[in-house]
Amino acid sequence: MRVLVTGGAGFIGSHLAERFLDSGHEVLVLDNLSTGCAENVPAGAAFENLDLREVEGVRSVVERFKPEIISHHAAQIDVRKSVADPLVDAEINVCGSVHLFSCAARCGVRALLFASSGGTVYGETPNPANETAPKAPISPYGSAKLSVESYLFTFASQGLPTLSLRYGNVYGPRQDSAGESGVISIFSGALLARDAPVIYGDGEAVRDYVMVEDVVRANELAIEHLLAVPRRPGTLDDAAVNIGSGVSTSVNEVYRLIAEHLRSDRVPRRAAERPGELDQSRLDVTKARDLLGFVPATDLPEGIRRTVEWVRASRA
Repeated sequence: MRVLVTGGAGFIGSHLAERFLDSGHEVLVLDNLSTGCAENVPAGAAFENLDLREVEGVRSVVERFKPEIISHHAAQIDVRKSVADPLVDAEINVCGSVHLFSCAARCGVRALLFASSGGTVYGETPNPANETAPKAPISPYGSAKLSVESYLFTFASQGLPTLSLRYGNVYGPRQDSAGESGVISIFSGALLARDAPVIYGDGEAVRDYVMVEDVVRANELAIEHLLAVPRRPGTLDDAAVNIGSGVSTSVNEVYRLIAEHLRSDRVPRRAAERPGELDQSRLDVTKARDLLGFVPATDLPEGIRRTVEWVRASRA
């Protein structure tokens, strides 16, 4: 099949593009390289350096390639940037996505997956949130993700098979250790550089951390499901699935696990918590298991070990 991966030069998207190629599909990566790297685009994939906001360019690429599957991961991914400039966040994450969906509908795409955010659309979740839990995003980034899901529901109601994957905090190899998101890579990079990482707030904020390889498998299962059961959803949440580990871990515990692996006794620096960040983020992943057959294979200590060793190797 022909698969279009938007954001395919980025962290998650490049892993997906690689897996699609390994499965024998024809892959086109669309990415503006604002946060992705050309080196991440796997050999064998076609590449278009293009911003989602370039309306005519995106339309031309979709019409020319005629994808059967679209995996939509291109986005402005920084919560803090969305707080600082919500208009730009909406231009990229909402307007760019809606134009892509319009192109997909016109070209007869058979299945479209959207990388949503279980870590932001629900707001504070002291108890694990399932897909029908109230939505209370406290950042423009979360609001944009939820808005895009609403548009997707509209397109699905008109016949475009779609599924929104509400990710937890995805981590693993290729995540930028010098970036603004991805605490596991950031802590690993800092400790390997013999620097003291910064923990914002008291460090007791919890997240559902899920390994990127598990996320890739969830995408494969989601595509299989859409192709086998192309029904129209009755509600927005019918077309959404939480993808995570089902286990939430504090930032302090994540730091302890990384420091333990590196045999580091370095004390982290502390700073005030940042606007737009959640304190409690917990996901119920029962639907992913029951609907898709998805069960994460990598626990956090093993995932941290593999991520730390990737950061070490990439710096060498």
